Order: sequence, then structure tokens, then C-alpha cells
Amino acid sequence: MSDTSQSPGPAPQPSHAQVGTDPTEVVTAFLAAMDALDIEKALTYAAEEVVYQNVPLPPARGKEAFAKQVRWMGKVGTGFEGRIHNIAANGPVVLTERTDVLKVRSWEAAFWVCGTFEVRDGKIVLWRDYFDWTTVLAASAKGAVRALGSTVRGRLNR
Repeated sequence: MSDTSQSPGPAPQPSHAQVGTDPTEVVTAFLAAMDALDIEKALTYAAEEVVYQNVPLPPARGKEAFAKQVRWMGKVGTGFEGRIHNIAANGPVVLTERTDVLKVRSWEAAFWVCGTFEVRDGKIVLWRDYFDWTTVLAASAKGAVRALGSTVRGRLNR
């Protein structure tokens, strides 16, 4: 297990060829690409048969459905961070305990996520995240209040 929450900044992103097939390295490189909002690079780590699910929402099945969802996140969002606190692997299965931070302009929400990834031949075939909806809603409301406060302060200081 490793704790990367105290890292000084984003680590350099290895190319897919440098990552190889080690499941932990694949997941870490994938999340780093997502952090950089490099959606096309992130998609290189996904298998054609990938399944992506935020439980309890329905899963996106197949690379086309997955790509549609992550491209939408990249288009709407202005930032994403997957702060890995713990990561563990058992063969092809990689478990992550993270704080995900979603950003849209001045709005930001940070919440705890536990993710399960399954990697085959260097490609992610499953990404399933579990989180508490109440925490997500509370973080979203808090982010909205901060964004509104920032907007109001900006207008008052003109």
C-alpha cells in the first residue's frame, strides 16, 4: 500500500509502452491521465470490452459507451483529481481508496471513493467506483456555496 496524498505535485506520466501490463501501474497511469484531463490518453488504457460503473448507476459497457462518458466529463469539467490514499492489487484486481475532486470553473467538490479496477493484458476491463451519495451531495452543495461566494466577492470588489 502506498500513500500518495502527500506528493509535492503530479508525477510525470509514463507512456503506455513504459507502463506495460502491471495492473497497479496501468491504473495509476490511467488516473494520472484523467488528472491531466488527457482523455484520449486515458482511453488508451481501456479495453474494447471495458465496463465502467458508478454504483448504483447503470454501467457503461464497451469502449464507445465508456469514451462517451469520460469525454463528457472532460468537456464539462475543468479539473479532476484522483488523490490515491491507498492502492492494493491481488493479481489483475486493483483496489483504490481515493479522494476524487471534481471541478467546473469555480465550483469544486471533493469526496471519498473506493474503486475496483480489473486489468487484463495491460488494459482496464472494469472500473467500478463506490461512494456515499450523501457525501457527494454535501460536497457539491459546499462547492456551490463557495463558488457563489467567490462570484459575489468578485463583483463587490469591482
